[in-house]
Amino acid sequence: MLMKLVVGLGNPGRKFAKTRHNTGHLFISRISAKGGSTSRGKSQKSKFGDQVKLHQTTVFMNDSGREVKKLLTINHLPFTSLLVVHDDMDLPLGKFKLQFGRSAAGHKGVQSIIDALGTKGFWRLRIGIGPPPVGMPGDNFVLEKFTPQELKILQRTLEEAYLRVLEWAR
Repeated sequence: MLMKLVVGLGNPGRKFAKTRHNTGHLFISRISAKGGSTSRGKSQKSKFGDQVKLHQTTVFMNDSGREVKKLLTINHLPFTSLLVVHDDMDLPLGKFKLQFGRSAAGHKGVQSIIDALGTKGFWRLRIGIGPPPVGMPGDNFVLEKFTPQELKILQRTLEEAYLRVLEWAR
């Protein structure tokens, strides 16, 4: 069976650890906790099952494309084996969508990947963080930490999304 690569987008460093923009990293951490070992090095990687490799990006969100392209090249994987996990302000908190071949819809990390790969022919797991409050720029909103109540909702969403990713990986 062909290996799959699940890449969680986010920003490096403690400062960004539980921010909305690091939803992709939070998802990978959640899956890693459920199974597979995690090795530390330049990036956090783990294997889940025999056919899914997990990766948290180690660069800032807007530079994700180079790292993702390198991972696909090193692992000799087609674009269709890639699942990019990221935050999405167009979906309400508590919702997610698994989709293939979509545009970046303004998400700079996803646009970086599309530009680096030269295609949008890969999978995306869009995890809703909801829209910013009225008057707050989106760039500021995504860099804020989740509230404790929002984290509870997010944890349930990550669990549901995890089950969906298991189906996708089969």
